[in-house]
Amino acid sequence: MLMSITYANAQKAVMQKKLNDEERMKWWHDAKFGMFIHWGLYAIPAGEYKGDTVKGNAEWIMDKLDIPVKEYEKYAAQFNPVKFNADDWVSIAKNAGMKYIVLTSKHHEGFAMWDSKISNYDIMDSSPFKRDIIKELAEACKKADIKFCVYYSIVDWHHPQAQAPLFPNYNAGQKDQTIVNPEFPKYFENYMKPQVKELLTNYGDIGVVWFDGDWIADYTTEMGKELYNYIREIQPNTIVNNRVDKARTGMSIKSKKGDFAGDFFTPEQEIPAKGIPEAWESCMTINRTWGFKKSDHNWKSSTVLIQNLIDIVSKGGNFLLNVGPTSEGVIPQESVDRLKEMGNWTKTNAEAVYGVNASPFEKLEWGRCTQKVENGNTVLYFSVFNWPTDGKLVLPAFDNNVVDAALLQNGKEVKVSTNNKIVSLQLPVTAPDAIATVIKVKLKGAISL
Repeated sequence: MLMSITYANAQKAVMQKKLNDEERMKWWHDAKFGMFIHWGLYAIPAGEYKGDTVKGNAEWIMDKLDIPVKEYEKYAAQFNPVKFNADDWVSIAKNAGMKYIVLTSKHHEGFAMWDSKISNYDIMDSSPFKRDIIKELAEACKKADIKFCVYYSIVDWHHPQAQAPLFPNYNAGQKDQTIVNPEFPKYFENYMKPQVKELLTNYGDIGVVWFDGDWIADYTTEMGKELYNYIREIQPNTIVNNRVDKARTGMSIKSKKGDFAGDFFTPEQEIPAKGIPEAWESCMTINRTWGFKKSDHNWKSSTVLIQNLIDIVSKGGNFLLNVGPTSEGVIPQESVDRLKEMGNWTKTNAEAVYGVNASPFEKLEWGRCTQKVENGNTVLYFSVFNWPTDGKLVLPAFDNNVVDAALLQNGKEVKVSTNNKIVSLQLPVTAPDAIATVIKVKLKGAISL
């Protein structure tokens, strides 16, 4: 029964009306905020192996601490996340105000978090857990009206046809582009593409396929374009990130010019100073590492996270914020607490976050701005980080008349004064929200600067 249901969902996805690019991207542009989940076997060592602690990201432990394949495979036999509850995870994301979830279906370690028929190195065949993580999360997301998305690593340190031939330096090809595996095209055609097809045909609609590992020389731009088209043939409305192709320079927002596959850019652990005209999404961690690392206690504050969200949205981007669950299947309480506080803010100020456009102004010293159009008029949402001590907030210049202004939090009217086209707001002495108080300002007509 299960396979018939999921197969029917997949067929529905294939047969659905093919949207144009603007229609296909609309939900993603409106969503603004998503949850990244880095979870795999690396959650078991949690950054430590034989007394050594990995420097940097915990999910890279296999490469960074030179763990042999046969040794690393033993973690699969130990992976039994009995506390995992897909509905709980989705609830945490939904209550935070997140509209989509991206799960690492297979990270660089090569372990698949679903029932793959292409490999036995997966959650069903190699672990005692024997529950399909992808299936459970996909179903939980559907119930909660959250878009379910998958991350898939092009790099695979476990597969012999994808490994760099300098064992145990699995990722040697990242720094030295002369290091290649001549068998990689076979891996791409007979392993990678079939696994991607499984994800797209057995679990219903997939909102985004989020690739990583494009840096190795084995992977070519021709492969990227082929893979992009392959995905769109199976699920025409699926969105694919730029890392499906050789479209970026390092981790930054900068990208190579020219024709490339992919629907949005992926700056990592950074927020571009001014944003970019194309679609983009900034992925960031709540502490320092993506996968669970028991020694990483460098948690960002709720204030920083909320203001990062506002900053990103004000520049036209999306915010993909990561959690790294434990090997038991638990999202760390520090992450849960911060996401709850973010949810309190997004619930109150949803109107200023979702379905909005980037600010029409340059960066504001005291906060950020988003905008939308309603019935031919412009609505500006000013998120104030630094509350004026005298209660007087001077707005950036525009030519429109102000219809009205109010605190978004409670609808309380804000007094507006204009002097030689300089518009000021008289605010309460104390900020209603110390992190970011939003003031809704309605202008007559389309904004004119």
